[in-house]
Amino acid sequence: MKVTFWGVRGSIPMSGTEVQGYGGHTSCVSVAVDGAPALVFDCGTGARALGRDLLAKRTTEVFVLFSHTHMDHLFALPYFDPILSPNCHVTLSVPALSDGEARTKIERYLNGVYHPLRTDDLGAEVTYDGVVPDRQFNMGPYEVRTMRLVHPGGTLGYRVSYGANSVCYLTDTGPLARPDEGIIVGEPPTEREAELVALVQDADLLIMDTTFTQDEYLERMTWGHGYPEYAVRVGEEANVDTVALFHHNPDATDADLDVVRDRWAGHANPTVVVAKEGMIMDLSG
Repeated sequence: MKVTFWGVRGSIPMSGTEVQGYGGHTSCVSVAVDGAPALVFDCGTGARALGRDLLAKRTTEVFVLFSHTHMDHLFALPYFDPILSPNCHVTLSVPALSDGEARTKIERYLNGVYHPLRTDDLGAEVTYDGVVPDRQFNMGPYEVRTMRLVHPGGTLGYRVSYGANSVCYLTDTGPLARPDEGIIVGEPPTEREAELVALVQDADLLIMDTTFTQDEYLERMTWGHGYPEYAVRVGEEANVDTVALFHHNPDATDADLDVVRDRWAGHANPTVVVAKEGMIMDLSG
C-alpha cells in the first residue's frame, strides 16, 4: 500500500506565502495497491494533478472518500480527469444519510451556476454513496471504517485497510476533549477519545489535522482544527507507527513548517513527519 500526498493545505495560501517546498494545494491523498482500484481522500486542488496521473496509468476504477464538502476539499472535483473519462467508474462517497443526499451535495457545486459542469455532464460512470458515522463497509478490496469528528457542519474520519496495512485520515477536526481533560493532560481518554483511539489502533499511518499551534488552537477552539501535540498523543495512545501532520495553516511558510519538522524529527513511537506534496509513503515495508 502506497500513500501519496497531492495536497496538504487548509484553505488557499495567501498571495506571496512561501510554499514551494511543502506545496500550496489543498487536501488530497491517494492510496495505491498493485492490482486494486485507486482510492482517494478528498478532492482539494491537489486532485487535479492526481487525476492526470491516474489517467496516464489507464486507471479504470476510482473510489473517492470525502471527509466533508467544504470547498477546499471539493474544489477540484470537476477538474479530476477520471470523472470526465467514459472509461472510468468513479464512486463518490460523501458524508450523508442516503445515496440521494450524497448526490444532492455534489449537485450543489456542479449545477451550472458555481461551475459550468452539471452532474449529468460527467463522462464517467459515477456512483454516489452516502456515508454515515460509525459505518464499516467494503469498497472493492478495501475495508473502510468511519467516525464523526469535530468540525463546523460535521466531518468524517476514515480508516482504510488492505490486508495487513491500514491508513487513517482524520482531517478538519479539533481534539475530542476539552483542553483540561483526556490524553493531552495525561488523563485516561474521554469517551469520544476512546472511540478515536479504537479507530486508529495499530495503524501504519495516521494523517491528522494540525492546522494550528497549541496556543493558536486555544484561541480558536470552535474552528474545528487541531495541533501537532494532540495528533502525536493520539498516535502514542493508539500505538500508531507514523503520524503525518497535515492540513497546514494556509499562511505557514516553508520556514514555519521546517520548524515543526525539526521539533518532531527525533520523535519515536510514533515517528512524526510533516506532510508535503509529492511525499510517498510505502506502508508495505
